[in-house]
Amino acid sequence: MNILIKQARILATNSPFYDKTVDILIEGGVIFEIKKNITPKGTVKTIEGSDLHVSNGWVDMQAVSCDPGFEHKETLESVIKSAAAGGFTSVCIHSYNNPALHNKSQIEYVINKTENKLVNVLPFGTITVDGKGKDLAEMHDMKKSGAIGFSDYKHAIKDAGMIMRALQYSDNINSFIVTHCDDESISNGGQINEGEVSTTLGLKGIPVLAEELNLQRNLAILEYIGGKLHIPTVSTKGSVEMIKKAKAAGLNISCGVAAVNLFLDDTTLTEFDTNYKVNPPLRSKKDVQALRNGVTTGVIDVIVSDHFPQDVESKDLEFDLADFGMINLQTAFSCAIEALKDKNIDSIVRSMSDNAYKVLGIKAPVIADGNEANLTIFSLTESTTLTEKTNFSRSKNSPFFGKALAGKVVGMVNGNKSFFN
Repeated sequence: MNILIKQARILATNSPFYDKTVDILIEGGVIFEIKKNITPKGTVKTIEGSDLHVSNGWVDMQAVSCDPGFEHKETLESVIKSAAAGGFTSVCIHSYNNPALHNKSQIEYVINKTENKLVNVLPFGTITVDGKGKDLAEMHDMKKSGAIGFSDYKHAIKDAGMIMRALQYSDNINSFIVTHCDDESISNGGQINEGEVSTTLGLKGIPVLAEELNLQRNLAILEYIGGKLHIPTVSTKGSVEMIKKAKAAGLNISCGVAAVNLFLDDTTLTEFDTNYKVNPPLRSKKDVQALRNGVTTGVIDVIVSDHFPQDVESKDLEFDLADFGMINLQTAFSCAIEALKDKNIDSIVRSMSDNAYKVLGIKAPVIADGNEANLTIFSLTESTTLTEKTNFSRSKNSPFFGKALAGKVVGMVNGNKSFFN
């Protein structure tokens, strides 16, 4: 299918057409022509709107597919559809599986099952066997089989020596380590951010210290041993400050933030809606402002969906019994716009595309004549409302159903594959 995108402003700094409003003609998955005005010959699908923008295809660096093992929550097929509807042309899958993504067979399962699909699926292998933090997993074999990097997902590694060995070994095979920061001896049993709201609601808090102490340790190890480290979801003002100092010191460190942690603070939890129960938790207004500043100043590299599907049985419970997690692939962009507003759209786009390519070590696409199309189309003036009909996830653990959020993903094009909302 040939596609003509009419009068779209290009927000891709590596494109020769950056910040220009143009027509883009895509034929056979390749950008055939970019001009001020194009009159197509033959049949094309025309994409028009009053406020169209185009950027390099977005990459989500933190999601889970639950496949294999928990297909009743999500499958690779449903996570691909959700990612496409959210504007992502690539999605990184972390291990929330049974068996875990801890050997070459499991990595090959994901890659083979998602080959030539609508969205590029990039699996992370686990750092340790079963993601349990005890024994180093088969990194070399997984790297050869296509693992994009290594992560134990939400399981913070307690053993400092394990982090040292993982950083050293991953560096030897030209890869990197992604590690969640949470000292579970401090956060154990916590439900929401420790503070005024947790005290008022009578819920055990998760102190900022749990994240910051673990981060401080990991940064000290990185400085000592070298390698490349990515912190997937920082959530506190102190974490942003530590990352800033580490970057200034020349450490090979990057970090991300969950879109919902940019958007909302812990006062949202006063109604005990378990769909807002996430890890890391929604923090204080002070922390949220620091996260927003971190994105706009470039301290925080990427904005992620942190898409974590949960079934009804895991969420429709008393707050302290409910599992953590929220589906957010289809609403991540809107969360970012709600948080940072359209005046910071360049920072949002950079954090959802160019920076992710850089962190992952993948060559970024270029919106120019003759190149394969890998792009996302969106509007800043239109809104998004997630409904039962438009939700592509197998799970429904989102607080945003029926709520109009700023910004709309119009569609995405990934070579000769495309999706439009």
